[in-house]
Amino acid sequence: MSSPKKSRPSRSGDEDRTRGELIDKVIKIKRCAAVVKGGRRFSFAAMVVVGNGEGRVGWGYGKANEVPPSVEKAVKQATRNTVTIPVENGTIAHPVVGHFGAARVVLLPAGPGTGVIAGAAVRSVCEVAGIQNILTKSYGTNNAVTVVKATIEALSRLRTKQEIERLRGVALS
Repeated sequence: MSSPKKSRPSRSGDEDRTRGELIDKVIKIKRCAAVVKGGRRFSFAAMVVVGNGEGRVGWGYGKANEVPPSVEKAVKQATRNTVTIPVENGTIAHPVVGHFGAARVVLLPAGPGTGVIAGAAVRSVCEVAGIQNILTKSYGTNNAVTVVKATIEALSRLRTKQEIERLRGVALS
């Protein structure tokens, strides 16, 4: 017989909730210990991404003495820092590379039925943004916080065909 699992805070990003119209996913929960006279004092930092599943996505980082308040702070910050990205037919319009610190993330459009081929951090960002088909590769660091920032930086560089036509002043076929 298997014993029932104990409920504890998620550390890997498998937790997602819906708040109103926004979906939020916990990417990482870090525990920090400060040694004081009476022992160790723990605090928690949470990395969260939020999105509406239709092209809006943002990230937030919150710190508190308990896990739930740190997640709440991160969600509040993430909702303030959302960006709009163009999602066409469940994928992105063109290949794009995002950099942040040592992280480099390559995002490639994919055909219908491919799914989200990505690591945990990039997958969470793509899912809350509403991207269903994408190929990704992450280079450099595997730090989830840095990879999420590089992914959102890459997504914010995306442009639609109409936007390029308007900027160049020509019609693309």
